[in-house]
Formats: sequence, structure tokens, C-alpha cells
Amino acid sequence: MTAVRERLRPSHICRPRLKTVLLACSLATLYVTAQAESSTPNPTQAFHALYTREWQWRQQQYAGGDDEDSNGKASAHLPKVDAATQAMREHYWSGVLTQLKTIPESKLSQEDQLNDEVYQQQIETLLANQQFKTWQMPFNADSAFWSDLGFSARGNFVTVKDYQNYLGKLHDIPRYFDDEIANMRLGLTRGFTQPKIILQGRDQSISAVADAQGEQNLFYTPFKQMPATIPAAQQDALRKQALAAIQQDVIPAYAKLLTFMHNDYFPHARSSTAAEDLSDGKAFYQSRIRQFTTLDMSPDDIHALGLKEMASIHQQMLDIIKQTGFKGSFADFLQFLRTDPRFYAKTPDELLKEAAWIAKEVDGVVGNYIGRLPRRRFTIKPVPADLAPIYTGGRGGPGIYLVNTYDLPSRPLYSLPALTLHESSPGHALQMPLAAELKGLPDFRRYTYISAYGEGWALYCEYLGQEMGIYKTPYDQFGYLSYQAWRAARLVVDTGLHHMHWTREQAREYLRQNTALAEHEIDTEVDRYIAWPGQALSYYLGELEIRQDRARAEEALGDKFDIRAFHDAVLSTGSVPLPVLHKRINQFIADGGKSPYAQQ
Repeated sequence: MTAVRERLRPSHICRPRLKTVLLACSLATLYVTAQAESSTPNPTQAFHALYTREWQWRQQQYAGGDDEDSNGKASAHLPKVDAATQAMREHYWSGVLTQLKTIPESKLSQEDQLNDEVYQQQIETLLANQQFKTWQMPFNADSAFWSDLGFSARGNFVTVKDYQNYLGKLHDIPRYFDDEIANMRLGLTRGFTQPKIILQGRDQSISAVADAQGEQNLFYTPFKQMPATIPAAQQDALRKQALAAIQQDVIPAYAKLLTFMHNDYFPHARSSTAAEDLSDGKAFYQSRIRQFTTLDMSPDDIHALGLKEMASIHQQMLDIIKQTGFKGSFADFLQFLRTDPRFYAKTPDELLKEAAWIAKEVDGVVGNYIGRLPRRRFTIKPVPADLAPIYTGGRGGPGIYLVNTYDLPSRPLYSLPALTLHESSPGHALQMPLAAELKGLPDFRRYTYISAYGEGWALYCEYLGQEMGIYKTPYDQFGYLSYQAWRAARLVVDTGLHHMHWTREQAREYLRQNTALAEHEIDTEVDRYIAWPGQALSYYLGELEIRQDRARAEEALGDKFDIRAFHDAVLSTGSVPLPVLHKRINQFIADGGKSPYAQQ
């Protein structure tokens, strides 16, 4: 599944009027130039000054941003997303990249050479998103600018200032939505839209807000139970302000967006599903591959690797079927898994409690496999009802493991151990807070997320579950292998859809024949791959690289190999491109397999 995470916050905007662009770009040029002229010629100091300035600027750009990560800097307004701002960002990051390339890497320390490699990949990704104008398509199959705002309504409010900031953002929604609508209109003019085939149901989360009055509205949620530390009179005043903002700003903005989606966007969305059919589509899809995998692989090579891995996993699945004693074909076994009531929870609470039990089993053994554990703990909650119908089976991140309890016949218990390992601990809910707690790393490594690393680690954790003893039955083991097949199938399906021009039905049939996924999950997953080119490739490619690094370390170190130390080395990097992780493991081997924390 996808982590609840910081995604480098790629921009989503449009082509502005010329004078506005020139003014914004001129301001960006003056800023970058002035900062460059004031910097010291010392390479180390110049590098540190550059990334420090840019990171602070980046946080200012996205202050008030709301998504499932809740990582936006506190603010009483939403981020600017208008076309002039986006053009300015493109110009700024272009200037940063130019400056970065003037700093001689050979003059940097070994650690800063790794920092430089990580940072350059980040800036190149941010700049590519601007250059391809991905801001003109500001939503995908399960995430959108309008639904991301809902996460702020489910946030943690403690002080009056928290509530005042929140109210400020509610008042800013009309401006924010108008800018995003303008951005999507520009996408429509050049055919840069989401495919029409995946748009059904994407308006539900809009209408859920537009149609809900007063205290029933999602955005009133923080005011239903307020901290006792806030005086009652002040609580009452804040509640009245919230109701006014919802009535005057929030509901009209969502209603306007809903009208635009129904009358303009949905009817004129593109009919093609392939990313390579977009303007400059081959370069665009290759840039997505580079962003999400951090590797230079062609779609054809990825597709061929996927077919090879699928064949190997399929044989392992057949071996597990024999262990169950089932008599029948592979297809018959999948049908048995999808329909037998024993494999499905009868209530949402049962599913949540089963997930909690597995998570606590992991807690009992995780210290045997990872040396340094994060201080932060996580809770387990259901996916919010307004998102659940189009959401994935689970999401995890700092402090949270979301389990989708919608449509219980689509949530098999035999897959829950693998899902829990991936989304909670030792997957996303362990790796991400641990990265934030690391000392000595620049903030751009502690607080950003690279899919190939983060999803690769989480999928590796599913593999690790075998050694940890989490898969108790052959059905659990088959669920794990089905998840492996699902991720390997993504290599085939994503490239099939976006490079080989597969239809949606071809992709659905491939997953139906090769995994134990339920029909509803097959639909939501395929739509996700169509709407989010390249992202699905990060999981299996990332896991393969980590497993290869482990095999290399085991062979080189022999009896000196310590699994806890190896995992500490992997987790000590923060989220990094896979080539940087390889270099870290090379150093781990050169150091004799010692944990990076051995001397602390």
C-alpha cells in the first residue's frame, strides 16, 4: 500500500499570463542570485547554505498544506497554487540546480557526497514536476486537493491558535479551489487530464462536503470535542465562527468545484489511459519511472523483469496450495479464497482487532530484528468513511495505521498479516518516525519520502515476516505470496497500461488471474495505476534492491553478519535513492558489519 507520507509535494498549476510570469520569475531570479552572491566559496559551506535556504523556502511555499501526512507547516492560509507561483517555483528550482552543479562534489566529505546525491535527486524531481506541469492534474484515483483538506479536519487541535489557523484555512478554500479549477482548465486545453474511465465516483468526496450542513459537515469535526483548557466562552465563539465559515466559504467552494467537475472536467477528460499518449508522453512516463524508482530502467526492461518474477512467485504459490491439501486448479483455489466466509471478518471491529493483534505480535519480536526503534507509537483506525470506497486496503505512517473496513468481503484475513507488516511496524509506521528522530541528517533527508526506498522497505518487511514468524498458516503464507505477486504484477501492469497501451480490462484480468485480490480491490488498484503513472513500480523494485543488498552483505561478512545491524544501517539513511542506499551498505560492509549506532 501507499504510505501516509510527505511526497516532496509536487506542484499542480497552469500557464499564467505573461506579465505575471515575468514578474514572478524576475523576483525568483533576484532572490536566487542574491543568495548565491552572498554565499561563501567554501564548497561545504556553500552546499549547506544552499540546501538550508531552499528547504526553508520550500516549507514556506507549502505552509498550511493539508494532506494525510499532516506535515504542512502551521499557517492560517492554504498554499498558493496559482500559475504565477508555479512558474516562480520552476524558475527557483532551476536556479538551485544550476548552483548545485557548480559545487565540486569531490571537495565534499563522504557524508556530504551522499547528501549531495540525495538532494540533487530531490531538486530534479521537484523541477521535473514543474516542467511537465503536473499541477494541471491535481488529483489521482484516491487522493485529491479537495479530499486532502479533510485530513486537517481530523487533525490534533490543542490550542486556540490551532483553531484560529484552521479557521483561516477554511476561509481560504474558495481562493484555493478557484486556482485549482483554473489549473485544471489549462490541463483540459492540452489534454492533460485524468482518463475518463477512472473518474466515476471521484466526485463523492466533493458532494459529501457540499451537501452537509452545519455540524454534520466534515469540517466541523474539530469543534465537536474541544480541549477543556480552552474556556467555554471561547469554545462557543470558535464554534460559531466555524459554522459561519462552513456556510459562507466551504460549502459554496465545494459546490462550485462539483459543478465544474460535472459540467466541464468529466465530459472533456481524455479517453486514452496511457501516460505515453500525453503530450511528450514518452519522456513524461520515463520521468515518472525515474522519480518513483530512482533507477534508470526502461519500460520494456521493467515489464520483462515483472514477468520473470511473476513466474517464480507463481511456482511458490502452487507449492503452498499443495500444503493446504486443496484439490483443484490455481483458479479454483483463488475462487475458494475469495468466497469462503472463514477468510473474512464479519464486522469492521473484528477486522480492526485482528489487525491490532497482529501488530502486537510484531511488537514482541521486532527488537530481535532492528536495533534502534522509534520513540513514537502508532494507533490503528478505520479509513474515513468518505474516502473508503475508493481508498486502498490500508495506509500507514507516523503515528497511524489506517485499515479499510469498507466492503468487508474485499478485505481477506489471510492478507492482513502482510498488510500490517507493511503499513505499521516494521514498515511505514516505524521507518518514517525513526527517520524524523535521526540526528545529524539534514531536514531534507529526515522529512521527505522517496517511494523506492519507503515502499521498498515496507515490502521487504512483508518478506521479513517469514523470519519473524508472523505467518501462522499456509493461508497466511499464501496471502503473503499473493501480495508479492500483486507487487510484481505492478511491474507488468503499470508498463502494460502506460507503455504497451493495455486496456483497463486487460490490467484487471491480469491481476484477477495472478493474485488473490478481491474484485473491488482489483478495481481500485488498477484505477490507481492508471491515474498515477510509475508510482506502482517503486514497491517491488525497491524490495529487490534491499534484498540484494542484504544478500551481498551476508556473503561478504559471513559469521560477522548481524541482521539487527544491517537493518539499522538501512534505516539510518532516511529516505534515499536506491543507489545511495547501495553506497551505505558498501560502507556497512567495509566497517565490518557494525551498526551505525555502535559507537554512540
